[in-house]
Amino acid sequence: MSVPLTLLGLLEREPSHGYDLKRDYDTFFNRGKPLPFGQVYATLGRLARDGKIMIGDVEPGVGPDRKRYVITELGVTEVDAWLTEPVEPEPNLQTVLFSKVVLALMLGRPAEEYLDTQRAAHLRRMKELTAVKRGGNLVDVLLADHGLFHLEADLHWIDTTVVRLDALRTVVTA
Repeated sequence: MSVPLTLLGLLEREPSHGYDLKRDYDTFFNRGKPLPFGQVYATLGRLARDGKIMIGDVEPGVGPDRKRYVITELGVTEVDAWLTEPVEPEPNLQTVLFSKVVLALMLGRPAEEYLDTQRAAHLRRMKELTAVKRGGNLVDVLLADHGLFHLEADLHWIDTTVVRLDALRTVVTA
């Protein structure tokens, strides 16, 4: 997830304070792992430095003055380019799962046990995401579906790899 581009997109929607940007980011884009305030303000500082946003109205607050951030034309252009550019489909075919299996085989360790453990972890996470789907709003449901589809693909790969472990062991230990 690109935090700077997401914050720019939120600012294109409407000028906002850092607190409001964090709240909206956490609500729509970062379920379960809130964006730290420090990261929000550091990112806003870099976006301002790079001319993609500027500080609009400054209002007195209980603590420091509250700054309202406004996107610039450069920022709008960057959001537009980002939104219209397709996401790179998994450019690297070598995943962590694959690396662990190959290394386990190379080192004479029980790759099938690792895959069984990984399968169990995936099934636990799928159970959690299914519960989210039952009780969540549309945003939660769509995010849970995305995670479930990826986990299902991983489970299919795990099952296929277990069947091919002996052949893979021969290839990587030759």
